[in-house]
Amino acid sequence: MYEYKFIKLNLKGFFESKPKEDYHKIIEEQAKAGWRLVQILAPPTGSYGAATHFELIFEKQL
Repeated sequence: MYEYKFIKLNLKGFFESKPKEDYHKIIEEQAKAGWRLVQILAPPTGSYGAATHFELIFEKQL
């Protein structure tokens, strides 16, 4: 059995697709807490199908 954690990273703006936070740091912090990165998802939810955020998906065995 696994449990999952979802962390949403908003992007800076319409013309800049960089996240507001340092995702490398978030991944390293979660790994130290026992979470394993499963996927980085960029759902097409904004204008013209562009992503407005990334979602980091982590899992940890129960």
